Amino acid sequence: MTPAQLFDHLLTAIIVVDSQWRIEYVNAAAEQLMHQSARRLRQQPLTQQIQHASVDWAHIASATQAGQSLTDSDVTWVVDGQPQKVQLSASPLFDAEDEGRLLLEVNVVSQQQRISKELTQKAQQQAAKELVRGLAHEIKNPLGGLRGAAQLLEKMLPDASLAEYTQIIIEQADRLRNLVDRLLGPQRPGLRQRQNIHVVLEKVRQLVSLDHHDGVHIVRDYDPSLPDFDMDPEQLEQAILNVVTNAADAVSGQEDARLTLRTRTGFQTVIHGQRHRVVAQIEIIDNGPGIAPHLQDTLFYPMVTSKADGNGLGLAITHHLIDQHQGKIEVNSWPGHTCFAIQLPIIEKDRPHE
Repeated sequence: MTPAQLFDHLLTAIIVVDSQWRIEYVNAAAEQLMHQSARRLRQQPLTQQIQHASVDWAHIASATQAGQSLTDSDVTWVVDGQPQKVQLSASPLFDAEDEGRLLLEVNVVSQQQRISKELTQKAQQQAAKELVRGLAHEIKNPLGGLRGAAQLLEKMLPDASLAEYTQIIIEQADRLRNLVDRLLGPQRPGLRQRQNIHVVLEKVRQLVSLDHHDGVHIVRDYDPSLPDFDMDPEQLEQAILNVVTNAADAVSGQEDARLTLRTRTGFQTVIHGQRHRVVAQIEIIDNGPGIAPHLQDTLFYPMVTSKADGNGLGLAITHHLIDQHQGKIEVNSWPGHTCFAIQLPIIEKDRPHE
């Protein structure tokens, strides 16, 4: 058995590139990973086959030229429009004929690892949520007393013109109370009713179309077979509106600004460790500049925002409302593409015995 035949039995994708990142060899696992045959990939620049990668190819090249090997266990790259989480190792080849050539080993992160990471993030978000709730309650309690004292003081002022200052105290106390109420959010699921998610999406689309900039083209890509399911339409409208508004802001003012609302029916999907037979999949996709990688893992935490004038509450509230529907929301983003993917379980009512 030749070395090439041995490599074809590996689960790890093996890719050899020259100094210009042109592909010289791929094994069978790499063909599967890249969705192309070795014949089509050979002599093609690897960096052109991958639409986006969270690694710096120039940094890898400079480090390996110095004789170092590099490993990154949390790389996101996009092949054929599909984001993948991989572990990437790069090693220089040292033979006389191998100057500038690199051996790349790529392992796709397993489903079990993804579930473990999802559960860890959920626990961290819950801890952050409890901390914020505790702080919000501590702030809210004295605000009532502060506002009440300002109202009493206003009645006792000898000069009516001084009421301007007590009104400032009252207005600012009300503003802080509204902020705290948003932090606390709804404490329990609202009234559920059987509804079609496209009705909710159409309300969101109309609101954003009326409220936002004319240059944003909203594309509807709906799955008409998606069944109705039990939901709180107002809560889901608010959750999705927060995401769509952010997406419209992100693409506003750019040429060919596009925002896509897409629905699909998913089957046998795992959400928070539980398998659901049927789920509603909702995607909000924009072609804006993308979200900075360092923000993506914490984007749904309170007070995390990339906007200069943002307060970081919108997506935290969205996450909370989706969670109350036993669903989940994830984001994949790179320059020119950001996709917020929402999955909501469709719980089928027990059928009567025939």
